[in-house]
Amino acid sequence: MQYPKSGLIVVIPVYNEQDCIEEVLTSWGKFLIGYLKDISFKIVVINDGSKDSTPKILDECSTKYPYLHVVHQKNGGHGEAVLNGYAEALKFNPDWVFQVDSDNQFLPEDFPKLWEQRSKSNFLLGYRKKRYDEFNRLIITRIVRIIIFMLYRVFVTDSNIPYRLIKGSYLAMLLRDLPGRPFAPNIFLTVMAKKDGNDLKFIPVTHKERETGQVSIIKMKLLKVCFRSARELLSFAFTIKKRQM
Repeated sequence: MQYPKSGLIVVIPVYNEQDCIEEVLTSWGKFLIGYLKDISFKIVVINDGSKDSTPKILDECSTKYPYLHVVHQKNGGHGEAVLNGYAEALKFNPDWVFQVDSDNQFLPEDFPKLWEQRSKSNFLLGYRKKRYDEFNRLIITRIVRIIIFMLYRVFVTDSNIPYRLIKGSYLAMLLRDLPGRPFAPNIFLTVMAKKDGNDLKFIPVTHKERETGQVSIIKMKLLKVCFRSARELLSFAFTIKKRQM
């Protein structure tokens, strides 16, 4: 199904965020209404099989806020929700797609920093100048950064950051070339965009401490995720080399 064309689609994956999800959606909606003026936008929310009151809250919000477009899916993980969110966003034939997470750790007020530079790149990233995450997550981010540099010879400050603005037509092209359905698709999209020669900008944005909910990937599971992402990145590196031969 195709929807009326939109200037901007905001993609927000959500899992068990009953304590903050309405605040996140209303704050983004209010800000974008005031900031974008005459540019049409929608917020596409992908509920990844939440087990708390999140689905009920989302359904209630969708009747109150016309800018909301809610999709419910079985639990498949953050990456699956992001990919499905991008696919749903492209049904609106958007000029631009912006992705942010639902944990209320990012500010709508930082959005203009990316939006006002959209004429300079097809793919713009924020980066967390001060990041409020557990120590082991910070270490894994650094490991992934090293792996990406070793495999692809590109340096990416914050490859998986959920604060990114992508031209709609370019996102569609990237998704067509994405290798399967990786666990962390945003990392792959970032690498692909950098290898294409895009200036990702790496714009500093505010990252707040998580005040509600809990991180879904912790301890040993986080380590397993790191190994899986490393394997997928290595496999994709060989795929790129074969394509270039």
